Amino acid sequence: MSEHSTYVPGSAVEKWLDDRLPVVRFAKEHLMDFPTPKNLNYWWTFGAILVMCLGVQIVTGIILAMHYAPNVALAFDSVEHIRRDINGGRVIQATHAVGASMFFVALYIHMFRGLFYGSYKAPREILWILGVVIFLLTTATAFMGYILPWGQMSFWGATVISNIFSAIPIVGDSIKQLVLGGFAVGNPTLNRFFSLHYLLPFIIAAVVGLHIWALHVPGNNNPVGVDVKDSRDTVPFHPYYTMKDLFAMVVFMIPFAWFVFFAPDILGHPDNYIMANSQVTPAHIVPEWYLLPFYTILRAIDFNVLFINSKLGGVIAMGGAMLCLLIVPWLDTSKVRAGTFRPMFKWFYGLFVINFIALMYLGAQEAAEPYTTLAKVCTAYYFIYFLVILPVLSRIETPKPLPTSISESVLGNKAHA
Repeated sequence: MSEHSTYVPGSAVEKWLDDRLPVVRFAKEHLMDFPTPKNLNYWWTFGAILVMCLGVQIVTGIILAMHYAPNVALAFDSVEHIRRDINGGRVIQATHAVGASMFFVALYIHMFRGLFYGSYKAPREILWILGVVIFLLTTATAFMGYILPWGQMSFWGATVISNIFSAIPIVGDSIKQLVLGGFAVGNPTLNRFFSLHYLLPFIIAAVVGLHIWALHVPGNNNPVGVDVKDSRDTVPFHPYYTMKDLFAMVVFMIPFAWFVFFAPDILGHPDNYIMANSQVTPAHIVPEWYLLPFYTILRAIDFNVLFINSKLGGVIAMGGAMLCLLIVPWLDTSKVRAGTFRPMFKWFYGLFVINFIALMYLGAQEAAEPYTTLAKVCTAYYFIYFLVILPVLSRIETPKPLPTSISESVLGNKAHA
């Protein structure tokens, strides 16, 4: 995908800098002039939207950290102090809180786009794996951030989720004590989570750099999944896709801003606006909405399997759900990348998306019928999709004819229109 450099320093200062630190040359070759498939649609803009969201979270997080007090006696009041007394604090805190949800909206869309268009297939396996690593790091960061306001749901969410570690045989209790800094959620826990919540976004930014690097080696996938044949299939990234990404960012910021200014608390749980109390358990403990699908999978295993008790079984199931995402490049061995040309795949993929949304809904419901049975059914389909349906479809499905080139697909769409 790389081409010969056309960069020529435009001044003596640029030439001096280029001879010593060729950052402008790098930006021109690998960003501005990077040859990009000409048929990318707006589903591909969510990568740039995610970079924007990460930047917003880091900037607002640094400002909030200047005023936050990671102490169980002060944390709740320090958040209220930010919201009520700091100039612009209400907007900054709301932007950070809403930004977490908007980040996951973009992240899930980005991942589901990759799953549909086969962006995990060779030669992009490392690109996909790095993306899943970013997802896992973001999930951990978001969970730790949810603890910091030190409301009721923060405290009890930390208590419930930390008990996952105790299910691990032999070393589980030791890991739990190491994570919590003691035998129960307390001040050392809050300090640990605050430190890690502050650190992990910078690690995520570094992995994002690797993700982009891994993207630039084989180049972008595209909606038809056909490899780039020659320069006629591509356009420079700038200005064609920079403008497209900027437009998508502006559109994405409209609902983002609406939540920040008009409904900043609507995405949070009401119990989290009550100060943490270890003596009063909320009626229903739920994590944030973006963690609910995997929380449902964890909770769906409420039965023993041979020597594996239900608690350990739930942990294994949740870990297995994450593992399925990591190994999907080797589960789906179809030579056709894009789901557009796979008729059977499209139906099962549509059911998978509906199933994932159902898992999200069920995680917010109480552990009672019919929700528990539905959770088991949806959890079963999640694993059947990855471990059975994808491998089988890879062998038996007859795909539609593919375009021979990206240019042909673009011209064909225009002629059809």
